[in-house]
Amino acid sequence: MSHIVTVQEAVTAFADWKEPTDAELDAIELEMPAILADVDLVDAEIAALERVPGALDARRIRRIRRARRKALATRVVLANRARRGEAA
Repeated sequence: MSHIVTVQEAVTAFADWKEPTDAELDAIELEMPAILADVDLVDAEIAALERVPGALDARRIRRIRRARRKALATRVVLANRARRGEAA
């Protein structure tokens, strides 16, 4: 019989000293508006899925559409900035 052993030490052996670089943190900061817009979109989708369809469905659908448009518009702004080579 072969035993299952943990590889936790091998997986996390370098975690103590591996920190994000300044460039990685800057990239995350630049993408934060898109990340937050995506979170809003997922929240709207979850809210629509968790409830039984009813009178407020049209409002839920509008909320999802607004969140989707906001997420897309934010990504377009970020892509245009990256194409032009702009920072924040």
